[in-house]
Amino acid sequence: MRTRQTRQHLRRLHRALVPLAALPIILTALSGSLYGLLSAQGIEAFWLMKLHTGNFGLINLQPYYSAILGLLTLVVAGSGLGLLIGARRDQSPQV
Repeated sequence: MRTRQTRQHLRRLHRALVPLAALPIILTALSGSLYGLLSAQGIEAFWLMKLHTGNFGLINLQPYYSAILGLLTLVVAGSGLGLLIGARRDQSPQV
């Protein structure tokens, strides 16, 4: 019974972390892609590159942004894999 409560707690934590972690990752992917498309058309959009690298105007995360993105990716992937492995372990037949 205790493992069921732990798994439910981990699922709640994972559901809370995913949107927080996905937002900067999606922002980075979209700004980089859009910058590449606009550059190919000869349109200079340096502000997109600033956004892509973590410079958000008053909040400049450029020195830490790559580490933040990497850490968030590892946390979300790790928690998701933990839930997946735990679910498979529970489904395996008991001998």
